[in-house]
Amino acid sequence: MKEYLEIGIKLSIGLISLIFQMNLLGKSNLAPTSSLDQLQNFVLGGIIGGMIYNSQISVLQFFLVLIIWTFLVTLIKYLKENVGFVKKLIDGQPVTLIRNGEVLVENCAKKGISASDLMFKLRASNVYDTRQVKRAIQEQNGQLTIILYGEELVRYPLITNGFVDEDMLETFEKDREWLDKELEKKNTELSNVYLGEYNNGNLYLSLYKKTDNS
Repeated sequence: MKEYLEIGIKLSIGLISLIFQMNLLGKSNLAPTSSLDQLQNFVLGGIIGGMIYNSQISVLQFFLVLIIWTFLVTLIKYLKENVGFVKKLIDGQPVTLIRNGEVLVENCAKKGISASDLMFKLRASNVYDTRQVKRAIQEQNGQLTIILYGEELVRYPLITNGFVDEDMLETFEKDREWLDKELEKKNTELSNVYLGEYNNGNLYLSLYKKTDNS
């Protein structure tokens, strides 16, 4: 009876820990979009599943392991969102596969994408000719973002969480000097930009802190 009580307590602690992490870190682990989300799910599931039925691991030890893991995940997530090289290290970088209608074979080979895989991804987006594509980018989660010639009504992210997407900037033949001037016009700094979207020559900003010209 004591053994079943201990299992019940561990299960309850594991459930509470799971809910706490989802509320603390957001709901991204319900639909993982990065390697950190996947890792968090795998490790947390392994901790809970592997320790619940192990009678040699006490409730206190189980609780402490969950606290340590929650702390580590929170720390890594904070560093990823605030330190550029940590974000690149964990999530990697988007890779351009097609630029101005030309397939970048070297980049495709680095990512292990065959010609048939690339065309399948394009057909899934109703694109049947690579010459229609101004830029095709493989995102960190493996999804393909496709920008077609003539798409002027769609907004594309140039800035996310204070970090500039240099590749996207190049896509629209803009540079950092242009971006700095646009930010200066709006009386804000790069670090204050939650999301910066480009559309038809204009930059639209969503800021952490509002300014007079935003």
